[in-house]
Amino acid sequence: MSAIVPERAVIDWDRTARTGLPEAVYAEGKSREQIVDILLQARQVGKPLLITLFAAECVAELPAELQAELDYDERSRTAFFGAVPATRPSGIMIVAAGLSDMPVVGEAARTLAFCGVGCEIVADVGVAGLWRLLERVEEIRAARLIIAVAGMEGALFSVLAGLVPAPIIAVPTSVGRGVAQGGQVALHSALASCAPGLVCVNVDNGFGAAQAALRMSVAWRQRDTNALVQTHPIQAQ
Repeated sequence: MSAIVPERAVIDWDRTARTGLPEAVYAEGKSREQIVDILLQARQVGKPLLITLFAAECVAELPAELQAELDYDERSRTAFFGAVPATRPSGIMIVAAGLSDMPVVGEAARTLAFCGVGCEIVADVGVAGLWRLLERVEEIRAARLIIAVAGMEGALFSVLAGLVPAPIIAVPTSVGRGVAQGGQVALHSALASCAPGLVCVNVDNGFGAAQAALRMSVAWRQRDTNALVQTHPIQAQ
């Protein structure tokens, strides 16, 4: 009986050239051998990788030499393999209802950081204590784009969208007991929101929210560059 050979990942190394966003690896469900092969491919071509849903126990199973090359964050379960650019200010802000939502916040922030994009984080401003949000609303209003992260009933999404002018990407999380249904209630709250213009990604998908934010930010970065060229052409070079 022949041995079963694990399927080999085919990495999309040219994705950045086509879309402006780099390839990322979804680690959950992949074997140790497949992850090792992916990292060795990245090393061979000399390109960095973002790895998501990467459990600490899976990282611990990797050869020591590969572990040493990872920038791993256990809370967000993300890793950078290879050199990544320094972050620059972006105007993107992540607003989280509770500290229990921070793993998803971390995934979004790390996805942005992998692309060299910094962000501000405002945490623990859920509407059960509305004063917490109102105390920081002027700070939040300065953001150019907001990723809002909340579980349970997801009330933060509509409340925030009624207070600030920036586009908001809602990320429902699986935080919550019983009828919260693993994030379904927060998801439905975002989708059924009375606040016009609110957009939503899937439950716990901090990565997807960050990717959406990156795509949206391309337009304003191009606009800002064009404006700078028109007024101060030397500075724009």
